[in-house]
Formats: sequence, C-alpha cells, structure tokens
Amino acid sequence: MTSPLWEYDDAVRNSTGTLFCGVDEAGRGPLAGDVYAAAVVLDPENPIEGLNDSKKLSEKKRELLYDEIVEKSLDYCIARATVAEIEEINILNAAMLAMRRAVLGLKSMPALVIADGNKTPELPCEVQSLVKGDANSASIAAASILAKVTRDRYMHEMAEKYPQYGFEKHKGYGTKLHREKILEFGPCPEHRMSFLKKIYEKK
Repeated sequence: MTSPLWEYDDAVRNSTGTLFCGVDEAGRGPLAGDVYAAAVVLDPENPIEGLNDSKKLSEKKRELLYDEIVEKSLDYCIARATVAEIEEINILNAAMLAMRRAVLGLKSMPALVIADGNKTPELPCEVQSLVKGDANSASIAAASILAKVTRDRYMHEMAEKYPQYGFEKHKGYGTKLHREKILEFGPCPEHRMSFLKKIYEKK
C-alpha cells in the first residue's frame, strides 16, 4: 500500500516482526452517552482502501468502511464504558477502561498494542501510545471508525428512547441545540451529570 497510514503499519510490522493491534475510542467529549472503543488487527495481505481518521470521513463513508473492516480484519472487538462508570472514575479512566475491554475481547492477545493519544490502557502486553494515531496508522484509523460508527448507532437508539433531545443530530455533543434542550427538559439517564455543571452555572 502507498497510503502513509499503511506505511506506518508496515514499518511497525517490519521492525517488530509481528502483527499489532490498533485501538481508539469515540465519545470522550459528549455531554451524554457511553464512551466506546475498538481494537483492530488488520490483515496486511487484505488491505482496505480509504482508511482515515473517522472524524475526516462522511457518515456514509464510515458506514461502508465499517462493514469492510469487520469483514477483512484478522481480529477486532468493540467495547464501551457506561455513563455510570464515566461518573465514577472520570472520562479519561473510562476511555482507558473501554480500550482495555476492547483489547481483552480479541480472540487472542496481541504482542503489541498501539493506542491513539498520549495515554495507554493497562494491558498484559506491550502497549505504546501514538498521538494523532487515527491520522497516522491504518490500524488505529480502522479502530476509530468501528468505535465511532458503533457509538453513533447507539445514540440513534437513544434518540428514539429520548426524542426530546435530538440525539440523532448531535450524538450527545454539547451543541447549542443540545444545551437548550437540557435546560428545557432537564437531563435524562444518558447524560453525564459531571459534564453539565457549566451549563447550569451559566443559567
């Protein structure tokens, strides 16, 4: 592959002599909903065209790539940490927990895990961090797509359960519409109460 994302993965494989797992999360910033993570072991012999940071792709493109990643990956797992866990241990630790669950959910433990960002989950294998990994590694980009698509689907389900907030539009992020709906209707069980303090302070 000539893509820089695949070049990074190839370089890691060549230097370590092993396949590795990319891991990323989705949903650290929203005011509502669980935080999701995915772990992906790509097959270098079965490359996927068009992988990129999930935030740089359209929803339609993410959905198409989701199916291809699931079909072509050697191994993958998607996991989450709940709103209750976010409130109990804070969002950073909850994101690390979701990442840990995703890796531990793989069929076999990889020798190396590379996690997006500057923090790493605790795992019984070698773990490295890669800042902006979803824009530099095909494996992490694939993980970011699985996590993002799964979380968006979950927020669509929450939109049907709590239609007054417009979750299908903003996916729980703190848009003007979402903040207005919180003030109008109050929070629901999907809201992260520790994230709402500033909204009520401004009120």
